[in-house]
Amino acid sequence: MGIIKYFDLKDSEIFIFDEFIINQIKEGVVIEPHHNDLLNHFIKDHFSSRDMVYISNRVKSYSVNPLIYSETEKIPNMLAIALIPLTASMRKSAEYERQFYDKPYEIFDSLIPAILWVQKILKKSSKTAKHETKRS
Repeated sequence: MGIIKYFDLKDSEIFIFDEFIINQIKEGVVIEPHHNDLLNHFIKDHFSSRDMVYISNRVKSYSVNPLIYSETEKIPNMLAIALIPLTASMRKSAEYERQFYDKPYEIFDSLIPAILWVQKILKKSSKTAKHETKRS
């Protein structure tokens, strides 16, 4: 489960692991729908058709246009989003954003519980896929 790749981009730092991405958006950035194109690029490059989960480690203050979520949930192998807000106001924003995303979406106080949740999501998905394959 070690880190595979690290990218320091203009708007964020991306840490890619075997089954998930951790994204840390930089201070003052406004996340808009075009950011989904970049996210989708990283997912296609590093996960191809494997299931994965997105973790947003919100350690800096930035804004999110909640309309991005309708496009984000169209990424087929991205099963869920975990958010780790640093402050109470960041948590309120994350709770508000939840209503715009229809796949599993959870908010955590730290990285370890988020990663444990990721493992549960992926395990559940794997069991569902095996069950559906047996029925076919």
